[in-house]
Amino acid sequence: MSEREKTDRTRRRFLTTSLAALGGAAATPALSGEKPDPAITEVQPWRRHLGPGVDASPYGLPSPFEAQVRRRNVPWLTADTRSSINFTPLHQIDGIITPNGLCFERHHSGVAEIDPSRHRLMINGLVEQPLVFTLEDIRRFPRENRIYFMECTANTGMEWHGPQMNGVQFTHGMIHNVMYTGVPLRLILQEAGIKASAKWLLAEGGDAAAMTRSIPLEKALDDCMVAFAQNGEALRPENGYPLRLLVPGWEGNMWIKWLRRLELGDKPWMQREETSKYTDLMPDGTARQFTWVMDAKSVITSPSPQAPITHGKGPLVITGLAWSGHGIISKVDVTLDGGRNWTEARIDGPRLPKSLHRFYLEIDWDGRPMLLQSRAMDETGYVQPTMKALKAIRGENSVYHNNGIQTWHVRENGEVENVEVS
Repeated sequence: MSEREKTDRTRRRFLTTSLAALGGAAATPALSGEKPDPAITEVQPWRRHLGPGVDASPYGLPSPFEAQVRRRNVPWLTADTRSSINFTPLHQIDGIITPNGLCFERHHSGVAEIDPSRHRLMINGLVEQPLVFTLEDIRRFPRENRIYFMECTANTGMEWHGPQMNGVQFTHGMIHNVMYTGVPLRLILQEAGIKASAKWLLAEGGDAAAMTRSIPLEKALDDCMVAFAQNGEALRPENGYPLRLLVPGWEGNMWIKWLRRLELGDKPWMQREETSKYTDLMPDGTARQFTWVMDAKSVITSPSPQAPITHGKGPLVITGLAWSGHGIISKVDVTLDGGRNWTEARIDGPRLPKSLHRFYLEIDWDGRPMLLQSRAMDETGYVQPTMKALKAIRGENSVYHNNGIQTWHVRENGEVENVEVS
């Protein structure tokens, strides 16, 4: 018998004897059965051989046991994935930062694969001197690092007509939150010289759709950025590599990817589809236009339909996300009974303007059914509305800007369903 085998046998004997001596009160449930837990007492396969070396994965990947954590598409939602969307798995991540590989995608003509050495950013229109910048030119400007959420204006849009998608990934997963590195847009525009008559900015992407959006110049000069990195690495192609426009707190369709042109003008480009497509249709047939800001919103990510309670009664961590395009989230309340009683949740981690906030509420679940909801309040005093209150004003004809309170019905067996309470 080898020395290692003698050591392993001695260790198993020690653990078995020690656990028996501890008794039920001192032992954890996983170790208190009649038979020792082989996960503790036996040498596991991964301890019997050397693992891969430092160069086995030059670009690190998640554990293969986390393969189920991924973005997901809804096949029936659009006819072609090149003009479609996939969703961030909010129920499978924690904290406030979205890993780059899980940031949701929204494309109008597929991903543009751009050679950064050939990419150019043009500034034209009502400027003193039209300019063209290379990527290296952009990187020579003073840069900043900012953490912002980016939310598609259609996030939760299908829920206007009642519960549609039984999973937080699909109801709320058109959002991500990352640290961007880039250049304040005002510095780039000032380099070209802004004429006094300029009031609007048209941003154009370098994809096959030439995606364009009009942005008020006041916003462009405030906190907009031109980013070339997120979470410490270059932008991913699906998120706008090599350059992306950031419009913090405003709807995601304005965050132009593969940014190639910025044109200044004296009015919005009304003749273009981009100024009329994203409107909110009201019950009387009129439409709200230029509703850019994403109002305060929150959602419980666990428990949720894709993250049911599997451990039975006992300690339970309720967790979720809250955000507001108006600034910092000041408070999040959670209810277990559909809104009759509310408890203030604990917000943990950085509280940054126009960023996701992570909240927690620890309870001792007794196995009774719950109607889980969260309600966010931002620093302006705005309180996230119920779906009933939102529909009373907006009706059910819209697709965009649904920030109503989400309800999850937790059953006695821990399963969770998307419901709406009156």
